[in-house]
Amino acid sequence: MERIDGKKTFRATIENLKVRLIDRYIIRKFLGTFFFCIVLILAIAVVFDFAEKIDNFMEKQAPVKAIIFEYYLNFIPYFGTLFAPMFVFIAVIFFTSKMAIHTEIIAILNSGMSFKRMMWPYFLSALLIAIITFFLTNFVIPHANIKRMSFEDQYYRSSARRLTTIENIHRLESKNVYVYMGSYNPISERGQNFTIEKISDSGRLESKLSAFTVVFDTAVMKWSALNYYIREINGDEETFSRGTKIDTALMLRPQDLARDPGFVGTMTYKELNDYVELLKMQGSDELKLFLIEKHRRLANPFAIFILTLIGVSLSSKKIRGGIGMSIGIGLILSFSYILFLQFASQFSLK
Repeated sequence: MERIDGKKTFRATIENLKVRLIDRYIIRKFLGTFFFCIVLILAIAVVFDFAEKIDNFMEKQAPVKAIIFEYYLNFIPYFGTLFAPMFVFIAVIFFTSKMAIHTEIIAILNSGMSFKRMMWPYFLSALLIAIITFFLTNFVIPHANIKRMSFEDQYYRSSARRLTTIENIHRLESKNVYVYMGSYNPISERGQNFTIEKISDSGRLESKLSAFTVVFDTAVMKWSALNYYIREINGDEETFSRGTKIDTALMLRPQDLARDPGFVGTMTYKELNDYVELLKMQGSDELKLFLIEKHRRLANPFAIFILTLIGVSLSSKKIRGGIGMSIGIGLILSFSYILFLQFASQFSLK
């Protein structure tokens, strides 16, 4: 008897979740308003961005074709997916408030539909947007960012804008082999106070190479230690040697030590995962930045559902002040969301 009742309950649930005429109406309203909002806001963003950068474009004689197809065609999807949860929230606030003012929400609830059931078309729309956002962010936008950043480096600002001296670099080169640089200059590809230590499985030092300077030789693609000093330990015996120059077998490359912060946005989800594992093995200080990006890409689609629920809850009732009050509250919460997101990211990095 319980089994039969369970089947009936399951069938009733499935029947209740079938998309009806009112569901299609809400989905159409949701997606239509969302895409209208995103087109409007992106148009404003493009105008302001162009106004800010037009002097640089003219000074460096950027071709119109490159501005349109290499920069803005890749800027638009990047900016759109970055703030997709905010656009969803504003869209939900806007069209749900209009439905509430026109007493459509009251009519839906008086027809016998529960508030929970009314959320079903909202979540279906949010699911579609979340899937598109996740796909674009992890598989399409990284390739677009490569072209966009290349254009910026050529026509907007110097590619060496972030190439500053880096202090206290620690890396795990391979199992039990540790590399340290007191400072590294990515322009000259030269490091100071360089050491390579090889540690045994028991934790004892087996050998240590120290050098005042290390430089990357582009001719042989190897790091060369200058004025080096080597200490080797074999049991109770120690040997010492020194010289003016010696090539190392390090697998590190200069770009591994001085990544542009924007580099994280050029990696697909699989590449990002693989790179995070590599940084964990190396014990790199960059790990936090890449972990934040990985978790952000996973969290953004879920934020769409959460902000959809909050938006419907805020705007499904008539309030004094009408739709303007609802939109005002929505904008305040949207900017609060962005502010908290940026604050949390910087807080975790520092």
